[in-house]
Amino acid sequence: MKVRKPASRKDLSIRKEFRVLDIGGGHNPHPRANVVVDKYINDNTHRGRDIRVLHNQEFIHADGEHLPFKDKEFDYVICCHVLEHVENPEQFVAEQSRVAPRGYIETPSLLGEFLAPKESHKWVLQEIDNKIVLYEKEKIDFRPQYDFGDLFLYYLPKISVGYKIIERTQPDLFTLRHEWKDNIEILVNPDSSYYREFFTKPWDEKFYDKVFQPRSLGQEGLAALSAIVEITGSVFKSKILKRS
Repeated sequence: MKVRKPASRKDLSIRKEFRVLDIGGGHNPHPRANVVVDKYINDNTHRGRDIRVLHNQEFIHADGEHLPFKDKEFDYVICCHVLEHVENPEQFVAEQSRVAPRGYIETPSLLGEFLAPKESHKWVLQEIDNKIVLYEKEKIDFRPQYDFGDLFLYYLPKISVGYKIIERTQPDLFTLRHEWKDNIEILVNPDSSYYREFFTKPWDEKFYDKVFQPRSLGQEGLAALSAIVEITGSVFKSKILKRS
């Protein structure tokens, strides 16, 4: 079941003593992972660059739908931007809850997929009522007209502080972030019109309130302040690193 929605993959409930698995770490493995697995070694179709493994990590060539580990061999499993690619989502998430009692899943949100569509993504996803809902693109005739990925993923984060604040205060625009315990609740191609309308109908305020969950003025102010502090710290660190 879902336990919380982290701000990002940097904000996870991982204790110091936890043994951590990263599934599909690719070119950007989570630094907290002890073991990283990936299905594709020499094929970058599903990632931006070649596989990278950090000095403290063990790499294992494995399929996320058939992990070569014992039940509960890990304390925590991380899976970022992989679920949208897989052939069998139910099997894929079942393996995660088999090898660890808790973990974190991150994918593009439905809006994120519209803004930066990827041919390698088989599924579009949205969290609805604390469940991860997936539809196969072909089943809902998912056809975004334009790809604004360069603008939203690279250009604006580079030139606009205001946009960096939006990224941090409204991350649901782009990503689904789901920290879970015991099991992962997913719905694959549900027939229910309640879920299907999120993916096939124009959104109105009813949909907006469900996805973005309005905050109080105080909560908005705190979120904006936290974003500014994080951005300032990031810029400061980057300048220090350049000088050293």
